[in-house]
Amino acid sequence: MSEWARFISFIVENQQELWEQVGEHMWLTLISLLISITVGLSLGILISKISKASGPVLGFVNAIQTIPSIALLGFLLPFFGIGVLPAIVALFLYGLLPIVRNTYSGITNVDPAIREAAVGMGLSKRQVLMKVELPLAAPVIFAGIRTAFVINVGVATLCALIAAGGLGEFIFRGLSTNNVYMILAGAIPAGLMALFFDGILGLIQRHIHQLKRPLIGLAVLSIFFVVYQWLSNTAPDKVVAGFPSEFIERGDGYAGLRERYNLDLDVREMEIGLMYQAVKNGDVDVISGFSTDGRIEAFDLILLEDDQNYFPPYHAAPLVRTELLDRYPELRSVFNQIANRITDTDMSRMNYRVDEKQENMTEVARSFLESKGLRSSVSREGEPDVVIGSKNFTESYLLAEMFKLLIENYTSLTVELKLGFGGTKLLFDAMQEGLIDIYPEYTGTGLLVILKPDEQVLSEIIYEKEVVLDYIRERFRNEYALEWLAPLGFNNTHALMMRRLDAEQKGIKKISDLGE
Repeated sequence: MSEWARFISFIVENQQELWEQVGEHMWLTLISLLISITVGLSLGILISKISKASGPVLGFVNAIQTIPSIALLGFLLPFFGIGVLPAIVALFLYGLLPIVRNTYSGITNVDPAIREAAVGMGLSKRQVLMKVELPLAAPVIFAGIRTAFVINVGVATLCALIAAGGLGEFIFRGLSTNNVYMILAGAIPAGLMALFFDGILGLIQRHIHQLKRPLIGLAVLSIFFVVYQWLSNTAPDKVVAGFPSEFIERGDGYAGLRERYNLDLDVREMEIGLMYQAVKNGDVDVISGFSTDGRIEAFDLILLEDDQNYFPPYHAAPLVRTELLDRYPELRSVFNQIANRITDTDMSRMNYRVDEKQENMTEVARSFLESKGLRSSVSREGEPDVVIGSKNFTESYLLAEMFKLLIENYTSLTVELKLGFGGTKLLFDAMQEGLIDIYPEYTGTGLLVILKPDEQVLSEIIYEKEVVLDYIRERFRNEYALEWLAPLGFNNTHALMMRRLDAEQKGIKKISDLGE
């Protein structure tokens, strides 16, 4: 079967969920755009008449546009919780700049002679605005609206990270689980949506006077529809779970967990960092995490007992390009110095120091190495011999820092760090392209996310540490020219966790309690 046929097959199999995401994405974008138009036009008109206000207002909307989307969503989380509301607020803020700026520019650039002629004909200031300035400025204003819409279609994909739904769900799940078809299933409709509505707005621009009243009615109905949809989708009787994209889709994630434990949770898809903040704030009841995460202690969470032994082991190890090891064979002995020397407690404590105590990541890694009698004082700058990557969570950052310190203190090599890749696929692809030489990976991820063996193989080996390691070593060496070095010692397996107070009040101690 061709790649195109596989993609079509994926679309057919997931068409119901895809249509749901398209609907969520469209309504998020349209409602936020309507609010941006209402506020943006008002502000643009205001500052065109009060020149002293133009500087502060334009400065404010410009500043909002410079805030990274993830940072803005994280900032809004404590105030608006998770879901549709913070997503609409964020999209509304991002849509303001082009509308405010173009409204202001369109009105202020109207020929003064035309404005004076209108006043000379006896028109009031309001009439000049409504009958002269706004009609003449309409092409510029609509250009701003069209720009705002395209911006919002793109930013709306990120709103999936705070459980707002939309096409970002497929995109982030695909990136996390190395599924190109899923990425395309989210990205292509988003692009088509931007093109389609840009064309619709262009049509409206040419016939705005005839369509003015119907558009106002449609806007009001749209707002009522979205509010109704939002309220009707709430599930107050269910346990609300916040899970990252990778956990929802991967082989040992929620799909199998739901079947094993007969769970019926109200699942919200979220970015990992925002997920922990959501459980801390009480926006979700239970989250998936990692057993060595420092935020377990920091946020007073408890791990629910995996009483049916669902989660397989995840032993961390350096994943290295074979070509690099051939060029610098001394790297094997460097990493052997830390093999099997990091315990679960050690890793959890280091994560806690960074996440909760806000200690410097390099210093935390350095102090751990020194506690094991290893050198860590040398730090080099210059053209790198080795590039080390990491995923976008604290533990991966710490291990990458540790690898750098070890290499630079026990060899003459210079190391560059490229940290914070947004998922397994992105980081693994970078390694395949030769952009990354080493990164910390987990045996369970290598097996289930990258290799994806059939069910018979999985059932035979998945809980056997050494068997899994031998299996992925051989497959990675032969298929990808990558080497798994000796494991570091700790097992960072998946876990479900809750706030301690909530778990005690509800009498939940193990995962099976969630299904009762």
